Amino acid sequence: MNNLFKTPEGYIYSNRALLALFIPLLIEYGLEFFVGLADSIMVASLGEAAISGVSLVDFLVQLLIFSFSALGTGGAVVAGQYLGDNQIEKARNSATQLIWFSTILSTILMVVAILLRKVLIGVLFGQIEADVWANADMYLYIVALSIPFLAIYNAGAAIFRTTNNASLPMKILLVCDILNVIGNAICIYYLGWDVRGVAIPTVLSRLLAALAILYFVVDEDYKLHIKRTLKHKFDRVILKKVLQVGIPYGVENGLFQLGRVLVLSIVSTFGTMAIAANSVGYAIGIFSVLPGFAINLGLTAVISRCVGAGDYEQARYYNKKCLVIVIISHVFINAIIFAFLPQILGIYNLSAKTAAMTTEMVIWHGIFAIIIWPISFTLPSTFRGAGDSKSVMYISLAVMFTCRIALSYVIADWMGVGVFGTWIAMFIDWYVRAGIYVYRYFSNKWTEYRVV
Repeated sequence: MNNLFKTPEGYIYSNRALLALFIPLLIEYGLEFFVGLADSIMVASLGEAAISGVSLVDFLVQLLIFSFSALGTGGAVVAGQYLGDNQIEKARNSATQLIWFSTILSTILMVVAILLRKVLIGVLFGQIEADVWANADMYLYIVALSIPFLAIYNAGAAIFRTTNNASLPMKILLVCDILNVIGNAICIYYLGWDVRGVAIPTVLSRLLAALAILYFVVDEDYKLHIKRTLKHKFDRVILKKVLQVGIPYGVENGLFQLGRVLVLSIVSTFGTMAIAANSVGYAIGIFSVLPGFAINLGLTAVISRCVGAGDYEQARYYNKKCLVIVIISHVFINAIIFAFLPQILGIYNLSAKTAAMTTEMVIWHGIFAIIIWPISFTLPSTFRGAGDSKSVMYISLAVMFTCRIALSYVIADWMGVGVFGTWIAMFIDWYVRAGIYVYRYFSNKWTEYRVV
């Protein structure tokens, strides 16, 4: 622990380099969460049926966002390990494969989401009130158009982070998110639109972000630039390496979000008030782990460079250092959330009972975000950076289905705890996976999975 805050000489990332990576990521994630919070506040002005419909679809969209982010991470790990091994051309090739594969896959998913949106809403959310259904259907129809733009931006952003340039994606997202919020405000408060007032500006801002990241990633002066051509031939060897990390992480993230949707189907049976409290609780509570999300993304890039150079001593050092940084950051941000929670809830104009339910969710989420979340979610970021994605996927899915989903039914429904029972199941999930990951870390099995 003596050297954790003073980087040993000769190590790849100095404290300044880590800050240059983590701070833009923190701002980027903060912007993303802030836009979600601002959206939910604006939609709340349209009534609880509107915020319930939008929140249900947002859970589904988050499934896709996290999946493409995972695919981007796969490309970043491979490119990072090639960079660590000074194989620049192969690193560029892996970046090119990532952009093309993400674009094609996301376009297919967009078409499927639009054509089957009614089926998706029916299967995932079951019996919901008619006005909630109408809002969800309209919102999903429009927002699905942004799926390819999300995929392209996430892939491009992951490529830039690999070369320790996290500031460019952050600047792009800053401009697009500001335009998104302004567009939402104009459409809802000035033009008087319904949920379309949130959906349309969101699609346009994501289109702008995708075009901007593409503009910079094809620049030949950039170390990991991709080829400026519409003719592309997949390199099966490189693509296989990208997917070797990206697919397990994508499956893990996708099924993790699907698990949340399945839990949401339980929440929806408790009525509109429970759905509203759950969605607002999540919109606020997500800020309590914001630093962790950002740092974990950067940590994967850091570990990939260390492993590419064959230096596991550095990988262990940065893992410990980032764990401490996440814990300290979570203490700080949750203190702020707890202090201003009554004022934040006041903005939503929720009923007293809904506000009380939301408060309970946010407080407990913040406590466990400090105590156990870093071990549950920062350790696996180290494993992924080393190429050990499959093991993380198996552990994550096994724990999610046995703890988070199964226990949600037992505690919330069978034991009669109600909507908060789904949150209790989530906390148990965190503790179980933390124990397994700690065991795996000290077993050193994750050091046997180098990709390149």
